[in-house]
Amino acid sequence: MLTRINQKIAVILAIVAGGYLLLSYNIPKYPNALIDADVIPKMLGFLLLFFAILLFINKKEETEAEKQKRKMTKSNLFLLVVVLIFILIYISLLEILGFLIMTTLFIFCCSLFLGYRKHIANGIVSIVFSLAIYVLFNYLLSINLPAGIIPF
Repeated sequence: MLTRINQKIAVILAIVAGGYLLLSYNIPKYPNALIDADVIPKMLGFLLLFFAILLFINKKEETEAEKQKRKMTKSNLFLLVVVLIFILIYISLLEILGFLIMTTLFIFCCSLFLGYRKHIANGIVSIVFSLAIYVLFNYLLSINLPAGIIPF
């Protein structure tokens, strides 16, 4: 039945979408909210389910060139593992050091590791992006991000 790789991936995505939707329906509702907290998660779950169905019914056969693109080399696997370690370090130190410091360090170190060598541009982008997101969430949207060791 599942002859193409797209169909196999579509079934996995549909199962993930079903679990995600099940969890999104467990989000508590607030009586005075115009748009409730569960709206976006439900939309994303149904969107993922829709795309899984489209992928399942897609009749396109995979060419040899596409099969070769799917092959994972050891160097790519090494890159994925190191970036996963960066993400785990980011998550574990986010509350302690705060959003600004950890996001700046994460963007800078990840870009450096992945081969970007313009250090000044990399530093400016990581600082400006982190500051912009921090200001947007903390002061414009009133959603507090972890401050960590920074007092503001």
